[in-house]
Amino acid sequence: MCLFLVAALTVAPCFAFADGSDDKLPPKPTETTTTCIKAMVWDEKQQKCISPQDGALNDDTRFRAVRELAYAGRSEEALIVLEAMTEGDSDRVLTYKGFAHRKSGRPDLGMDYYARALDLNPDNIVARSYLGQMLVEMGEIAAARRQLDQIRARGGAGTHAEASLAQSVGSGQTLSY
Repeated sequence: MCLFLVAALTVAPCFAFADGSDDKLPPKPTETTTTCIKAMVWDEKQQKCISPQDGALNDDTRFRAVRELAYAGRSEEALIVLEAMTEGDSDRVLTYKGFAHRKSGRPDLGMDYYARALDLNPDNIVARSYLGQMLVEMGEIAAARRQLDQIRARGGAGTHAEASLAQSVGSGQTLSY
């Protein structure tokens, strides 16, 4: 099943470049990870940590918090913030649900979310990078290399998504994020 899914994702048609993320680099720590606890999100206007469900936050602010929490190794908290997002299961939400589940020890759920993200947006190079890193973790280096090739073919050369997956494919080791 896994290899079939990987093959299907690899040969998906190419569309306009979009990666499902606003940033190409890892997020810089903010008060969300340096001050806030228990999935709270820093609100610049109020200058305090607030619940991710608070209406004062928009989805872009929540998403930046999700990325920051996920990169900081706080995957379960990232999932809580993802559930507060109002945009539904967009490809960026699905990508980070996949990442958080994979990092929380649920690779099957991670794979499902990556597949759903790529069904919505085959050009989501972040989802491809995370999928590729998961494949490296599973010892499926050739399948991970195909995701790297897809990232490059879809305009992702020179991005963090490409560099991190290339490093993982080359070393056989994944990054902590």
